Amino acid sequence: MPVWEKDGFFITTEKEDFNIGVIHQFLNEESYWAKGISREDVEKAIRNSSLCFGVFEGNRGKGAARQVGNARILTDFVRLGWIMDVFVIPEYRGRGLSKWLMEVITEQSELRRVKKLMLSTADAHGLYNQFGFVEIDKPDLYMLRRKKENVNV
Repeated sequence: MPVWEKDGFFITTEKEDFNIGVIHQFLNEESYWAKGISREDVEKAIRNSSLCFGVFEGNRGKGAARQVGNARILTDFVRLGWIMDVFVIPEYRGRGLSKWLMEVITEQSELRRVKKLMLSTADAHGLYNQFGFVEIDKPDLYMLRRKKENVNV
């Protein structure tokens, strides 16, 4: 599995290295899109995602690094990919980690060849615009089905 390194941080796609506690805490307590999500659902989402990216501070190796960021993707690796659960924990923001994470996802990983990458955001348009994301030009072509209790997603 590939690993990207920069300034004392690294990004890996090795799900076994991920700190589920950090990811769950952020999504459950701090995110606007997954508040209240159970740890079991976080584990299931990661397990069933096509590709996940973890941002870590420190040295690679079990227990030697602290997870400070995350992203996960559902994709067929050809035509469509959906990016979600992108975050950097608050105390690590302002260091360019979100930008680096998006650069790795869109330009350096196997997702760079995917024809259409999509995501949803309420507040990070500026970040995603830097990587070619724009508002959907024909929103009437897209449809959504969601469960009633998931009105924020």
